[in-house]
Amino acid sequence: MSVLPIVMHPDPILVKRCEPVKEFDKKLKKLLDNMYETMIEADGVGLAAPQVGVDLQVAVVDIGDESGTIELINPEIFEHSGEQTDLEGCLSFPGLFGEVSRPYSISFRTQDRKGRWLEGRAEGFLARAIQHEIDHLHGVLFNTKTEKLLTEDELERFEEE
Repeated sequence: MSVLPIVMHPDPILVKRCEPVKEFDKKLKKLLDNMYETMIEADGVGLAAPQVGVDLQVAVVDIGDESGTIELINPEIFEHSGEQTDLEGCLSFPGLFGEVSRPYSISFRTQDRKGRWLEGRAEGFLARAIQHEIDHLHGVLFNTKTEKLLTEDELERFEEE
């Protein structure tokens, strides 16, 4: 496995709607494995293919709980409910955070690395992470969903108050 370079904002691939995956082959498996390794190395909880310069609807999420690693290939959210507002960051925006409102609970459909369709359900932080990564696959960045971005210094002052 390899750690891939992370694409930084304002690279145009980050605002592009990604192409669906059509080939479920060794190349896709290697991409998923490398993306996972890259996410862990960068201390992230999710990573989408455009963040490593790949124009495909592929993302990985792992928030470090019992849900384990979730691989998202051609994912779609088909049901959502509730609302949650919390701070989000992004590996393509190092040192920036913003408050984003999202549904609290989601049901989603995705393919696995062999092309089989699966359905899943997530709530809270896991739902937030999945939604953030799916947004990436549609060229939607978290900074477009927040009214104010905070730097790490501003975030520390905010948390102290």
